[in-house]
Amino acid sequence: MSIRVEKVDLPGIGTRHDVVTKSGRRIGIVSHRTGERELAIFDVHDPDASSDSIVLTDGEASALADVLGASVMLSQLLDIGEHAAGLATEQLVLPASSPFAGGVLGDTKARTRTSTSIVAIVRDSRVIPSPTPDTRLESGDTIIAVGTRSGLDALARLLNNGPG
Repeated sequence: MSIRVEKVDLPGIGTRHDVVTKSGRRIGIVSHRTGERELAIFDVHDPDASSDSIVLTDGEASALADVLGASVMLSQLLDIGEHAAGLATEQLVLPASSPFAGGVLGDTKARTRTSTSIVAIVRDSRVIPSPTPDTRLESGDTIIAVGTRSGLDALARLLNNGPG
C-alpha cells in the first residue's frame, strides 16, 4: 500500500508535510522554525485552502503520535492470524481481580504455561511493545498476545484465575 506524503517548504515559516488519504483528503503538519507545530485540515473542494488548523503543544503532538502509533501497531498485530496458519492474536484485559494485577509479567510464566507470547501491553493510550519479565502489570491493561487458539484460551484463564 502506497501512502502519499508531500513536503512543502514554507519560506520564512518552516515546512509542511501533507498526507493525502485514500479518499483524497489532505492533512498537513506545519513545523514552524520556532519549534511550534500545527495540524492543518484542508478544504474538501480546494486542497490548497486550509479549512481548519490546530496548534499543538509538544505534549499534544506526542500524545497524538502515540495514539496513532498504537492504533497502527495493534492493527498490524491483529492481521497476523490472516497470514500465519494456526496463529491468532488476542487482546485480553487484565481484570482487577487477577492475581497478577500489581505484579510483574514474569510472575505469570505465560510463555512456559500457555505457549503464547505477550507481544505488547496497552495502558491507557500508551503501548509497551515487547514487554520484559520486569514489566509491571496493572488492572485494566490490555495484553496483546500471539499463539494458538488453545494457548490463548489458556492465557485468558491464567490471567483471570492464576496458575491453579
